[in-house]
Amino acid sequence: MKVEYGDIVLFNYVGKFENGEVFDTSYEDLARENGVYVEEREYGPLWATVGVGEIIPGLEEAMIGMEPGEKKTVILPPEKAYGMPSPDLLVTVPREEFSKAGLEPRKGLYVMTDSGIAKIVEVKEDGVLLDFNHPLAGKTLIFEVEVLEIKKGTSKAELD
Repeated sequence: MKVEYGDIVLFNYVGKFENGEVFDTSYEDLARENGVYVEEREYGPLWATVGVGEIIPGLEEAMIGMEPGEKKTVILPPEKAYGMPSPDLLVTVPREEFSKAGLEPRKGLYVMTDSGIAKIVEVKEDGVLLDFNHPLAGKTLIFEVEVLEIKKGTSKAELD
């Protein structure tokens, strides 16, 4: 049985940058070894429906045709991963917004806003420049993926 659009797939993965640095994984021990362990997270294989946007496009495409037990390494350009950074997602907010919340803005920090998570790119006297682009936008990513189980789902035509 091979993965097709609409199937629900159980898989493990390791995400790396081009230099080999691990940025994310479903394996707890590997996350700890590489300094990317997140205490609040539950590690282990993930279930996802292929073809509905639950995972990045390049990883979905890579899984099509794979069988349980099969492993594959794929290199994903930004367009198949988290896209290219958009200047439209850089927003300056008044510095007083941080003061009202009792926060001191610092470059490099991530903040939760009404519009989602943003990285503080620049702190000026009158405003704070926030970047709402995904942190992995613009990066080529390497994924090692292993399909563990497939549950047959709907056809691609039914997903469209």
